Amino acid sequence: MTQPQPLPIHPACYQDTHLIVDFEREVAYLDGAPLKLTFKAYSLLSFLACHPGELVPREELLRLVWGYGADIRTRTLDVHIRRLRKSLGRYGISYIETIFGVGYRFQPFRTRAQREAHMVTSLDAAETMPA
Repeated sequence: MTQPQPLPIHPACYQDTHLIVDFEREVAYLDGAPLKLTFKAYSLLSFLACHPGELVPREELLRLVWGYGADIRTRTLDVHIRRLRKSLGRYGISYIETIFGVGYRFQPFRTRAQREAHMVTSLDAAETMPA
């Protein structure tokens, strides 16, 4: 008899110092104020926020958020990313990183101390890697 596999646990929301994305209520807040997002913009933000730090290829976003096939070539994703960054104001560039020719990555907000700690950890890891 096979054992049932546990279901993956998804958080009910993404939250940091500035941004809250409530996946259950389908709302987002920036510095406490509700973000006015279209359905697609919210879908894009919530998908990226569900996968913080992960590089998400363009084709995957177009397939999962828009339902497009692999053969579709469109700039709609770029337009929506630009509008989403504008909605995120001064944080837009830091939250949504473009990996040219590949896709996008959601970067969780880090305080200066967190960024410095991350840099030290990254440098330590690089030094211990075999050449």
